[in-house]
Amino acid sequence: MTDFEKGMRKWIDAACYEDLLRKWRHAPVGDKVFQGELGQYYSEVMFRKRDEMPDGGAVRASKNVGWDAH
Repeated sequence: MTDFEKGMRKWIDAACYEDLLRKWRHAPVGDKVFQGELGQYYSEVMFRKRDEMPDGGAVRASKNVGWDAH
């Protein structure tokens, strides 16, 4: 595992669902965070955090993030 991957896994683990979703939606196409084993890890953690949110939390986070590029 590279230093980049180690650092990103640490960030992924510490990030809240909304921050993970923001990166997921607004990252440039081909972002290496979403490729290979790191991408698999990212999606697993993000969806686990989403599923652990209280009722309505994921919807609020989605509305906060929006779809427009930042």
